[in-house]
Amino acid sequence: MTQVRPTPYLIRIFRCLRLALHFTWIAIGTAILYPLVGTQQRARFKQRWSHQILRILSVRLETQPTDAPPGCLIVANHVSWLDIFAIHSLRPAAFISKAEVRQWPFFGWLGEKNDTVFLRRGSRGHARVVNAEIDALLNAGMDVAIFPEGTTSDGTHLLGFHAALLQPAIETGRPVLPLALSYHDAQGNLSLAPSFAGETTIGQCFSAILASRSLTVRLIPEPVIVSVGKTRRELSQAARTAIASRLGFPLSNNPPERSPGLQAG
Repeated sequence: MTQVRPTPYLIRIFRCLRLALHFTWIAIGTAILYPLVGTQQRARFKQRWSHQILRILSVRLETQPTDAPPGCLIVANHVSWLDIFAIHSLRPAAFISKAEVRQWPFFGWLGEKNDTVFLRRGSRGHARVVNAEIDALLNAGMDVAIFPEGTTSDGTHLLGFHAALLQPAIETGRPVLPLALSYHDAQGNLSLAPSFAGETTIGQCFSAILASRSLTVRLIPEPVIVSVGKTRRELSQAARTAIASRLGFPLSNNPPERSPGLQAG
């Protein structure tokens, strides 16, 4: 197998500068433009800005069309912080995030202004409040995205899904849209570069992405799952089965043997 050389350092620095300028523009747009426009225009901004983030990092989005209606509960597997921008590029959505993210400098503020719902783990009372917020978003026709694994994997397998996160679909009767997400290198091999799992730090993850000459994120929508008449456990299992089948993963939660063709960058 031919070893692909990493991105030259000057190009990595150039990408960093472009990304910093782009996030500055996003912050200005969020602060100034958002209060002046409606929900649909804000969604178009999010989609456009996310596309540009992927382009700056030389990440190509590969997807398929879907006839899913607005106001879906999007269920996706979780590999990287890039997942958020990939999903926004396909279908701008409100995301569910752990409450600690709200305290992050800049990105916590940016998430709040972009409809992120922050969940305090282990608090049933707060979970009810959050579910009510999600219900309102879904009923208003806004997509809401969740990562029911509750954490990231390295992209080689699926973890178990937390069925409780699908409760809003039960309460609102809105459909569930499974999204199968994976990252690939220029040769089409599964890439570990974007993985933000285990002991990997955000800095290490970002450096690995910068070092990759090009990446492809495949974001494949599966047929929507009707939530009416189903329990949240049935919905969770149906969504997990759809994603695992698309990615070619076993339905068990155990990571498979790593194949020789798996690439770290």
